[in-house]
Amino acid sequence: MTLDRSQFAINTLQWTDLASGWEFADPAFLAKQPRVLREVAESGFPAVMLEVLPTQTISAYRTLIGESGLRVAPGYLSVPLPEEHGVTLPPGSAEEFRWFDGVRRSADETLLLGLDTVFLSAEMVTGGGMPRFDVAAGVGHGFDAGRLERFTETIGRAAEILTAEGVRPAFHNHVGSWIETQDEVEHVLDAIPDTVLGAGFDLGHLYWAGADVPGLMRRYRDRIAGLHIKDLDTTRLAELRAEPLPYFASTQNGFFLEPGSGGVPLLDYLRELPENFDGWIIVEVDQPSIEPLASAKSSWQWVTENFPSAS
Repeated sequence: MTLDRSQFAINTLQWTDLASGWEFADPAFLAKQPRVLREVAESGFPAVMLEVLPTQTISAYRTLIGESGLRVAPGYLSVPLPEEHGVTLPPGSAEEFRWFDGVRRSADETLLLGLDTVFLSAEMVTGGGMPRFDVAAGVGHGFDAGRLERFTETIGRAAEILTAEGVRPAFHNHVGSWIETQDEVEHVLDAIPDTVLGAGFDLGHLYWAGADVPGLMRRYRDRIAGLHIKDLDTTRLAELRAEPLPYFASTQNGFFLEPGSGGVPLLDYLRELPENFDGWIIVEVDQPSIEPLASAKSSWQWVTENFPSAS
């Protein structure tokens, strides 16, 4: 394994309260954002996952990043399925074209911040109305082969747009989305050419969903463009596998943990990467078990204990 510390970044998601809503979209977060970036730098991380707020311009974000002294790592883009929003889009229509405006915006953000990769995921509706959030998370609840195929087509279209703009999309799995289990992830990656779509696994979410994580990493090794990592309380996870719960009920009380603090064999998984892997590893503790800055410091300590400085 040839990873070094310069390849690790952190997602500032852990400074927000997901259960209370998507705080990044709240205009009030604009005032909080500079402090969050200062704390990222204080924790030791050299880089932060790209997160241009919907309430700010790309230019303003780029200036703020420059002032923080941090680098940026690839951001995250989720793609909505029209039918989940009660929408029918005639093929070739202006409405169908505009459905992917967010994808084009993401390409702009990526390129203007000096990156060439973005994590691409199926949309999750966290505010209610999505069975894998509201009923049972991590077990492939409510599987529908037709919906999976339609979502695969939508992700493929988004990937084509990003590729045409010079951005490498990396498919990102997430518990709570309609592409959650190993079979669903494999369906997407096998249906879309590797020239159009890479892999950007979240190792913690794969583990939660019961996937063969090292097997997936070996199978798609040459497509991996980046990874998200997190640890989990595996004792709690065993209970959830026996009795699945809604997403936020599952993730309360320290379910997500800082790397090295739980039972997910992250180092073993990372050893499955190609020897020449030069992509990003993003630490993402969705809901930290401790105060956000302490969580970031603990995560960076794990990085420094296991990976060398850049040569």
